[in-house]
Amino acid sequence: MTNQSPDASKTNTLQLILATGAFAVCFSIFGSVSAMMPILRKQLGLDPIQVSIALAFPVLLGSLGRIPLGILTDRYGGRLIFSIIMFLSIIPAFLMGFVGSYTQLLVCSLFIGIALASFSVGVGFVSGWYSAERQGMALGVYGAGNAGQSLAAFGAPIIAGMFGYRWGFWVFAVLTLAWLIVFILAARNAPKTTAPKTLKQVIEPLKDKQSWKLSLYYFLTFGGFVAMSVYLPTFLTELFKLSVQDAGLRTAGFVLLATAMRPVGGALADRVGGRTILCGVFPFITVMALLMSIPSIITFTIGALGMAAAIGLGNGAVFQLVPEYFPKSVGSVTGLVGAAGGLGGFFPPLLLGTIKQTTDSFTGGFILLAVFAIFCFLIVWQVRTKTFQ
Repeated sequence: MTNQSPDASKTNTLQLILATGAFAVCFSIFGSVSAMMPILRKQLGLDPIQVSIALAFPVLLGSLGRIPLGILTDRYGGRLIFSIIMFLSIIPAFLMGFVGSYTQLLVCSLFIGIALASFSVGVGFVSGWYSAERQGMALGVYGAGNAGQSLAAFGAPIIAGMFGYRWGFWVFAVLTLAWLIVFILAARNAPKTTAPKTLKQVIEPLKDKQSWKLSLYYFLTFGGFVAMSVYLPTFLTELFKLSVQDAGLRTAGFVLLATAMRPVGGALADRVGGRTILCGVFPFITVMALLMSIPSIITFTIGALGMAAAIGLGNGAVFQLVPEYFPKSVGSVTGLVGAAGGLGGFFPPLLLGTIKQTTDSFTGGFILLAVFAIFCFLIVWQVRTKTFQ
């Protein structure tokens, strides 16, 4: 889309708002599981590993689902696919209100992962409405839909306290249904300018090692965002005995800060380069992870806020590098990198649950995070050095 007439600009903005809202309500459904987990843990009598598995299940489906949903969006358009995704997300969110056993929790949690997978649908939908020069800005705004998780982290415990446990999930199902109706009435697919890619063309970038390096970076930054945002309520209620409402408020602050720093990371990367930003972000994550390993609410809070800022900057910087490396395959590489980022949020909860179960402490998990961030730093530093030679 290169037409920038006032009417075209209004249309583009409307479609961007609709997609961002759709992503936000989907993310609020996904976020309601972690926000309500302290309550679920008490009601069902779950141990740390069971909690971790229940938190990881939606991340697994939400990560792997991004690739086929991206392909379906290219073929059938974001309006249809996003509408289906919102409808399918409402069903497990509604059923969560009736969960009475661990098996039922796992089944509902798994299918709530559909909401998390919506990211790649919106990328395909939004990018079609903007020229290549403005897609970075548009996708940065779309990514702010992550704030839906903040809404859930803050709102779900409060709503559950006021109206009952079930409404901690149902309110986001109702919100998604309302936005689904608006979306169906107002959303339009961008005019197609290229033929849909074949599966072979979609997976072609996998042969380039740079796509794996970008996936590694996003595995840490976005995976860290997902893992921290779903596990923070558990950290805060178990380590520091905070109330569910207080833990939800602090988690909401974490998500909002990380979300706000994402476009900042993209803008800074436009000026000084994504690799330069990541060379600063990864060591900073190491320091913040070590601060969070100290059993003090003060150092934990400083570490968590610093971590939110760092991974937000990193998320923006990684996607500045995608069009730099793959100018003709932005969509497909975005799907692959996005899936890697989602998987980065799948393994840490499982690992943390195992570490907690075996050592009665989360410290080992933070140390592993610090070491992994150093490993990513060595990779990006090596690439940056070769680039300047």
